[in-house]
Amino acid sequence: MSRSVLILGGAGNFGKRIATALAHKNVPVIVAGRNLVRAKELVQTLPQAQAVQLDLTKDWNADLVRLRPAVVVNTCGPFQGSDYRVAQACIAQGVHYVDLADGRAFVTGITALDELARAADVAVISGASTVPGLSSAVVEAMHSAFAVIERMRYSISPGQQAERGRATTQGILSYVGKPLAPWPGQTRPAFGWQDIYRQEYPELGKRWLANCDIPDLDLLPARYGIKHIQFSAGLELGPLHLGLWGLSWLVRLGLPLNLPRYAAPLLAISNWFDRFGSADGGMHVLLQGKGHDGQSLQRRWCIIARQGHGPHIPTIPAIILAERLARGTLQLAGAMPCCGLVSLEDYLTELKGYDVQVY
Repeated sequence: MSRSVLILGGAGNFGKRIATALAHKNVPVIVAGRNLVRAKELVQTLPQAQAVQLDLTKDWNADLVRLRPAVVVNTCGPFQGSDYRVAQACIAQGVHYVDLADGRAFVTGITALDELARAADVAVISGASTVPGLSSAVVEAMHSAFAVIERMRYSISPGQQAERGRATTQGILSYVGKPLAPWPGQTRPAFGWQDIYRQEYPELGKRWLANCDIPDLDLLPARYGIKHIQFSAGLELGPLHLGLWGLSWLVRLGLPLNLPRYAAPLLAISNWFDRFGSADGGMHVLLQGKGHDGQSLQRRWCIIARQGHGPHIPTIPAIILAERLARGTLQLAGAMPCCGLVSLEDYLTELKGYDVQVY
């Protein structure tokens, strides 16, 4: 029998999807957030669910002791610049911890808690999302064909009408126009939301892309020996993408713009343009290198999500890992990024029922 999963930000963009999926798997869920009304509205539609009000800016250790979950899933971004106090509280209470962080330093630095997590016999997993959860699953499925992976170039382009959260927007804005830490294969300084180019996606056509700062830039080369890596993301509508590119130049030139502060109004402005876009998004991966015969080898992989189902994709690693930890079918201890923890087969199995197509 499963113990409960406590979902922080459980009524938010990603949290509600995780709560719904786990509840329908007969895993008891506790939907937590500062807005108790929204949490109660959600749990009314779910089996084995309860709603609680929690504020992570205050002392919530007593709540953690009282609720006694097996797993805490933290969806409360943005994680850029955050500390590990939530994960540390879970370790202190012997509770497994999973988050959906995409902050580069946050995810790569989670191993600082490894000794504590092992001593408490709990798993602390950061980045259980598209990157590096899905990206590493794709490389894991294809890398055995390569003697060496010389280059990985990949990207994500969500549909304009796909639901977007304020925390995700704040996370992106935190590095727009700012210098990015170097990564393998980089030949010149890189800046957030610059180096724009157009990428062709199946079904979607060409879309604009730009630099993003994600943990994969450090994790995947170290894990798979990738010599050169490049990740980009973009907005479906060219004017919005190029407008953010223009803002990146203002930041790069030194204007004192605190873009994350304006996440809410910028997101509202973006929503005005929904009628001009679609609900279809995609992720594209290209691996290039040498096969075991010494010959050049190239592999492509792409997933397209339609009807606004794209936001379900980032939630899959957290759903899979939280269920397994709650049921006790995953015996894992230590603090680690979510690299290679979810197979591509399991990932795609979890996506059955959604309007997604793999190429």
